[in-house]
Formats: sequence, structure tokens, C-alpha cells
Amino acid sequence: MSNPPLLVSGFALEDHAHSALLAALPPGTEILALPDLDPAARAAALARASAYLGRNTAKELRPGEPALLAGAKLIQFLTAGVDFVPLRALPAQVPIACNGGAYAEPMAEHALAMALAAAKRLLIEHAALGRGEFNQMVPNRRLAGMVCGILGFGGIGTAIARLMRPMGVAIHAIKRGRTAEPVEWLGTPDRLEEMLAACDILVLSVPLTAKTRGIIDARALSLMKRNAILINLARGEVVEEAALFAHLQANPAFTACIDAWWVEPIRQGEFRMDWPFMSLPNVIGSPHNSSSVEGITRVALARAADNIARALRAEPIWNLIGADEREAAPEE
Repeated sequence: MSNPPLLVSGFALEDHAHSALLAALPPGTEILALPDLDPAARAAALARASAYLGRNTAKELRPGEPALLAGAKLIQFLTAGVDFVPLRALPAQVPIACNGGAYAEPMAEHALAMALAAAKRLLIEHAALGRGEFNQMVPNRRLAGMVCGILGFGGIGTAIARLMRPMGVAIHAIKRGRTAEPVEWLGTPDRLEEMLAACDILVLSVPLTAKTRGIIDARALSLMKRNAILINLARGEVVEEAALFAHLQANPAFTACIDAWWVEPIRQGEFRMDWPFMSLPNVIGSPHNSSSVEGITRVALARAADNIARALRAEPIWNLIGADEREAAPEE
């Protein structure tokens, strides 16, 4: 009789998390959390693991432990972005999946809020009122009739489209493959410049890879409308920092809404910007908190568990990490 499936978690699991995982996994699946185990038990669990669930294996796994996962059917991350994880340290033959779209709905709300704040000049006029200025006749803009370009049309991108469309916004998207989501225009990455020229709002929700790093550079920004709204929910490095600052200075009608920064505490251990973005009136910033809503961890756990269950049943796995993402990952 074969052993039951074993899911090993790299982080401690509270009772509700343990229950949420069990509810989604095949009957009889055993769950062990590494922080609860001594060194010998850790090694035995990793060697027997059918699947591994982690946040950041660089912090969860000790030297020599990644190789023990060679027999696993899936290494599943709880987060959607894994560009800060040393993926190349993990067994090359084991599929790796991110939790793409797990936080999509609150992130889509954040994008819509930023787009409205920019179009309605909320922060600009708030500051003006503080100076005693009452700019009632300075026009703001409606979202209706605008074009929203979405670079990265996965779970987050489609959730954004579903909120933007009822506002009367046309959806243009860049995606490598097909989509079942209704869009007015769909292009492959080689047609990015065409989308940039057409959009009034550009939302970045693409993973950071060698191909997407710096993809929004000075040339890309120059192709956009002078009063476009750029919303970055992805990674700071998708945009060239110096180029964006220069573009904002030269184009005061252009607005950058930045949720994802270039140097952040979780990924780099500190928050820092090389250019004083927050001194500009055409910048709206947030501390990468677009997914920080109550109860979202339970949603993320359930979606990760569902993907693990697919792997255990030998069904197609969602959100697999491609070779380009593995190559772009940091060293140990």
C-alpha cells in the first residue's frame, strides 16, 4: 500500500490555515510544517514530500534541503511574485508554480482607485485646498471613453478588466496566448508599442523576468499620451526609474501611480528611491499594499491548495514558472 500524499509547508500553519488546506487537498493527504520539526524529521519530510508550499525558500530551507525535494510533484508558492526567490537552487526537474491571481480582486480595486484618483485630480486638488485654492472650474476627466492597456493579462489583469469595463473603459491587453476574457484589442508582446500609443491608462501586472525588466523605458514612455495614467502593480524594475522621473518632470499632465517600488523591505530589506518621486504633484504612491486586505491570506491558501491538488491528481498545473523566470531569479 502506497504512502498517502504529503504536503510540506515551509512556514508555520495556524489551525484555520491547516483546515483550509485539508479541505482542498485529496482525502488522506498529510500536512507537516517545517518549523514544527527537528532536523532529522525535516529531512525525512522533505524527502517524502509530494508537494511543497512556501513563501520564500531562501528563508525556509536550510543548506542541502532544497535537493531533498527532488521527488516532489510541485513546489507551490503562496505569493504571486517570486522574482526575489532563488528558484535556481530548487531541483530543476520539479515544476514550480506561483500563486498567480490569488490576490487579483483587491489589486484590481486598487488599480481602479488609483485611476479614479488620477483622473479626478483628487490628490492635486486636496493639496490645493490646503493652500486656500478653490479650483472648482479646473476640469477633471471621466474614465468612460478611455482605453485601459493592461500589460500582463493573467489573473490580476483580467480582474482589472472586469472592474474597468463597467466604467465605460475599453480594454486593450498584451498576453502571450489567448484569453476568454472579452477585450477590444489583444496583442502579443511584440505589439506593446501599438498598445502604448492607444491607451489612456496603462496598468502593469506582468511578472518580473529578464524580458520585462525595464520594458517601460524612456522610449516606451515617449509613445504614450501626454496625459496618460501609468499604474504599476507589478515590480518597480519593470519601469526604468530615472526615465519615469524625467518623464514626469517634463510632462506634468502625465500621472504615475506607484504601488510597486524599486527597493522594498520584503525583497531588499529596506525602502528607498533614487529619485524624489513623492515631491512631484503628478505621482500617487502606496506602499505596495494593493493586496493587503483582511482575509486575503485564506483566499491565497485556498487557491494554492487547489493547484497542489491538481498536481497530486496529475491534472494540468496552473501558473507554472517558465524558464525565463527561473533564469532571472537571484542567486542563493
